[in-house]
Amino acid sequence: MSLLPKALLLVAAFGLAACNNPDRFGAGAGGAGGAGGAGGINGGFVDTTGLGDPNDPRSIAHFNQRIGDRVLFPVDQHTLTDEGRQILTGQAQWLNTNPSYAVIIEGHADEQGTREYNLSLGARRAASVQNYLISQGVAPGRMRTVSYGKERPIEVCSSEACYAKNRRAVTVLSIGAGS
Repeated sequence: MSLLPKALLLVAAFGLAACNNPDRFGAGAGGAGGAGGAGGINGGFVDTTGLGDPNDPRSIAHFNQRIGDRVLFPVDQHTLTDEGRQILTGQAQWLNTNPSYAVIIEGHADEQGTREYNLSLGARRAASVQNYLISQGVAPGRMRTVSYGKERPIEVCSSEACYAKNRRAVTVLSIGAGS
């Protein structure tokens, strides 16, 4: 093996090793406040994500897990389903109660079709969500949209089950509303 492939393998190994976080579950797995631990805040909950406690109704984790941070769309559609409107109504109520959060609405598409078509479709999906949230009283200045088209799938395969998960709009929160 020549020197270049060995050097590349070494760099790759160091890169992967750097991604390891041995304390990702708090103070050691099973330790106080760790996985299954009894210590820490909120009966053992330790926030290692920065999203907060899902039981705190003001946290991003609560929004993502309890309210729902995404809506799904049918094939080649950007109109909201009844289920999508129900999720967005909950999002709007939460956002109106928590005005310190800014919003980025990401539009996504499945891998079928051209890159350009899917970027356009993702933009229309994000705009549909934004327009619905505005209609529910969320200030337009708090929101912006972005389309990723088919570039950021959450499932990679060639089946309808995967495609359906990728046809989505995701509401991403950050502190610091621009209203």
